[in-house]
Amino acid sequence: MAISSPLLSAVPCSSTTIFSLRDHHDLKINGYSRSLNSSWPFFSSSPFRAGGRNWHISYRPRGVYGNSDFISFYLALDDIVDDPVMAYFTLSLLDQDKNPVPSYCPTSKMNNFCCEGRRIFGYEKFIEREILERSEYLKDDSFTLRIQIHVVKETPSVLVPPPDLQRYLGSLLLSMEGADAEFLVGGETFAAHRLVLAAPSPIFNAELYGPMKEGTVANTIQIDDMDAQVFEAMLHFIYTDSWPEMEQEDESAMAQHLLVAADKYCMQRLKLICEARLHNHIDAGSVSIILALADKHNCSGLKKECFNFLRSSTSPLVVMEAEECEYLTQSCPTIMEELNTIFLDRNLEVAKVSEGIEDNAHLTIKD
Repeated sequence: MAISSPLLSAVPCSSTTIFSLRDHHDLKINGYSRSLNSSWPFFSSSPFRAGGRNWHISYRPRGVYGNSDFISFYLALDDIVDDPVMAYFTLSLLDQDKNPVPSYCPTSKMNNFCCEGRRIFGYEKFIEREILERSEYLKDDSFTLRIQIHVVKETPSVLVPPPDLQRYLGSLLLSMEGADAEFLVGGETFAAHRLVLAAPSPIFNAELYGPMKEGTVANTIQIDDMDAQVFEAMLHFIYTDSWPEMEQEDESAMAQHLLVAADKYCMQRLKLICEARLHNHIDAGSVSIILALADKHNCSGLKKECFNFLRSSTSPLVVMEAEECEYLTQSCPTIMEELNTIFLDRNLEVAKVSEGIEDNAHLTIKD
């Protein structure tokens, strides 16, 4: 499910001041025909958080009672709560461009999700199956919904906004007012503030204020082992504590470069974020590069995910091209030893299964 950042939005009320915590999540239904033909009457999504609460979506491909011509969807509160949770929600069918279909995006009334009472609300007749099956919204046996939840809470008349220091620092990054450091990276010059860079990075702190600062006070600091685009992205993260915007196809390469930069400057949070991003890009074409990177920069979690991917493959060594295996052999010989162990374990498992099948082939049942 794609998760958006919570937003605060004022909700008018004549008697009291309330606010609404709004989140939206996208739910993709894969294998629609399998779910329709399954003996199981309903399916539940993984839990997700919205408005400070845990929820899940109940999907009923044959309706509430299993014999309807309509598909039903319900929103359920997972939390055990002492006080009622007041919320309303919009459930939208998305087209192939991830835009809501106007005919299928109803908004519920305000619902009272409570501990001892009703904890699930939704639409018994969200869409007729025949209409969905004939539509362009069902593609490759899958379709996508968006659930937008508004959890409404009472609050004091004076509403304190969330912290926005990063917004001010982001403005400072754009204006560079008061900048007192200059960096030359990849032929481009970048201005920055020493204090801002030193705060999250002990390496920058040592270079700008510690024993390594000699020669950096007035001169331009040159960085030779980094591209300008990567340094700019790192500055964005330092000033805003957020991942820089970029095209989806560029994310994997940028995450690899930023992980190297984060490791160099001892920025652990950025390093972990890069690991998490790269985890989502592990596939047959990238696993060798990401695995070597994880091994070199001591990313144990990312390395584990690469091995998990290879274990799930029929043959770990077949997944990678010959050049990739040679690259790993030269740059990370210990990894190849681990890969050979995985490959050996997989062969043993296959051998045991095959042996079991052969043994069972000789069994006969007698009356």
